[in-house]
Parts: sequence; structure tokens; C-alpha cells
Amino acid sequence: MTHLRSLLAAALLGAAATANVSHAAASAPVSAAAPSAVYAAEHTALLIVDPYNDFMTEGGKLYKAIKPTADASGMFDNMRKIIPAARAAGMQVFILPHHQSLPGGDDYAGWQHVNMFQAANHALKAFEVGSWGAQFNPEFGPRKGDVIVREHYAQSGFANTDLDFLLKQHGITHIILVGVIANSCIESTARYGMELGYHVTIVPDAQAAFDAEGMRAAAANAPLYAHAILKTADLLKQFPAPAAGR
Repeated sequence: MTHLRSLLAAALLGAAATANVSHAAASAPVSAAAPSAVYAAEHTALLIVDPYNDFMTEGGKLYKAIKPTADASGMFDNMRKIIPAARAAGMQVFILPHHQSLPGGDDYAGWQHVNMFQAANHALKAFEVGSWGAQFNPEFGPRKGDVIVREHYAQSGFANTDLDFLLKQHGITHIILVGVIANSCIESTARYGMELGYHVTIVPDAQAAFDAEGMRAAAANAPLYAHAILKTADLLKQFPAPAAGR
């Protein structure tokens, strides 16, 4: 817990150091199907995980903590390519927001099991209700027609939310995940999605973590659950042509 608190404190102090992030785990898609069959627009969803100002906008409480790995991976620039391309292709975009901290700090009052990250965030209050940090980043947040999923309390965008229900209602079978945190919310959501029967695509250069170690852990674990691990350029080549009128 002490280490985690130090990590979150470093976000405020800007002490995170730039790291060289390896993308050695990025590879060709597992599926050998034709691109149009893998990412059919009507059955594919882009999941943008935690696009809050506190994470993705300069001045956010956790921005400095993720910026080194985001810069190393190229996350921001690659999300600027993937998100509009997905919308242009007619894919449904889902926003997966983290639980917003209550101003009084009593989010977990009476809980039997508060995890270390939740305990560390008690004082930091990242994504505090009503704050600028809890607003969506204007570039990466929702647009008209996007689906905003119920907030996740911990890491998985599926656990205790309506994500699975909403994906099924939209006829989604394939999910592509981008955003933060690579070895936490991205990985947990992707693992859960695989267990539920979704085709899961991980995009290593469109995600970030609190440090290079987290990125390496995410890269090492991804082949255990992902059906495809693609860099942005390779992913975009497999997107359907832009839908008419978009």
C-alpha cells in the first residue's frame, strides 16, 4: 500500500520518469479470417476506458503518472487515429468510466474489503464528483450516439456494470480496447470479455500505465486472453471502409 500511495503522490508531484516501453508482444491477429469478417462494423465495438480529464488531460491528477508510458507508446496520437476511424466505419463506441470519488471521501464506508488502490485514492480523490477531473477529455470522451456504461468500482468494465447487457443489445461480438490502465482496467476488462465469449483485441500502442513495468506486465499477459494483439497501423488496415454518410 505504501508503494501504491507513493505512486499516486508522484502523479501530483510530476515525479514519474519517462520509460522505454517495449511492444515486443504486438503481433499479427490470432484470427486468420478476412478483415471484413473479423471487424464487421455492426458486430464490433470500440471500448474507450477511463477517458477522464484526470487521466488524459494536462493538469489532471493522474496525467503526469501515465504521461511517460503514454508518450512512449504513442497512446494519445494513436487514439486520435482509432476513435474517428471506428466512428467513420460505423462501429459502436462505448465509454467505460471509473467510479467517481465522493467529495466526502466516504465511498467505501462500511466495506469489508477495500483494495490498495481504492485506499490510496481516498486522499487523492481522482475523478471526484463534480470536478473538472471527473469530466471526460474533450477529444477522447463520448460523442452523440456513443454508449456510456455504468461506472466500474475497481478494474473490470464488466463487473457490476451493464456493459455485457449493452454489448449484447447492440449485437456486439468483437471488442477493441484502448485507454488506461494497460495492466489494470484494460487487462481486467479484456480478460472478463474473453471469458464471456467476446473476441478481444488489444492495441498496445493505444494504452498507457503508471510505469514501464505495468506496460511490460500487460504485454506479457495479453497473449493469455486476447484473440488479436495489433498495433494501431495494423488495426486500421483491418477496419471496414467508412460507412456511407460518415
